[in-house]
Amino acid sequence: MGFMDDAKKNVAEAAENTAEAVQEGVERTKDKAEEMSADADVKKAEAERDAIKARNDVKEAARD
Repeated sequence: MGFMDDAKKNVAEAAENTAEAVQEGVERTKDKAEEMSADADVKKAEAERDAIKARNDVKEAARD
C-alpha cells in the first residue's frame, strides 16, 4: 500500500504544480494583453493630440 500511496501523492503534487504553471501562464498572457491595450490607447491619444494641434495651427494660420 505504501507504493500506491506515494504514487497517488506524487500524481496529486504533479497535477497541482501543472495547474499553478498554467495559471501563471494565463496571468502573464492577461498582463501582456493589458499592456498592449494600454500602449494602443496611448498611441491613439497621442495621434488625437497631434491632429488637434495641427488643426489649431491651421486655424491660427488662417486668422493671420
